[in-house]
Amino acid sequence: MSTLNNEQRQFELKRFVEEVGLLFELMGLPRMAGRILGWLLIADPPHQSLTELAEGLQASKGSISTMTRLLIQTGIVERLSLPGERRDYYCIKLGAWSELIEQRIAQIKALRELAEKGLELLEDKKPEHRLRLEELRDFHAFFERELPRLSDRWEKEHHNP
Repeated sequence: MSTLNNEQRQFELKRFVEEVGLLFELMGLPRMAGRILGWLLIADPPHQSLTELAEGLQASKGSISTMTRLLIQTGIVERLSLPGERRDYYCIKLGAWSELIEQRIAQIKALRELAEKGLELLEDKKPEHRLRLEELRDFHAFFERELPRLSDRWEKEHHNP
């Protein structure tokens, strides 16, 4: 990548932003939210104003404002103010990825509990009627048990190199 001239580099940076947007869209999230995340991942400086985001992404301030609120609610982005500045800035929230895993673990637990509830409702049914719910419960129980271990390992490795 270091052999790219400035024009090629700018093109590749814009393409990266678009790829993050497309990935978000594939995950069922708004493409613009992904584009904002992509921009903030590579932005220099790492904090960007609403105006800087709108100009950099060539999008309306209204769209940027709506999507930054979504990213703040998901815990990926935070809004901050800088001393002497009247406007707000947005940046990737440090520790966001760990928080997202914690949210995912809670979702996994909720699904496992729901599967257990369904199994209780089918307790008098034949085993073949229960297979789908058993698989759902077992799958989510596995990840409910293992994801915290992986998250703890990552935290230990990341904070104690």
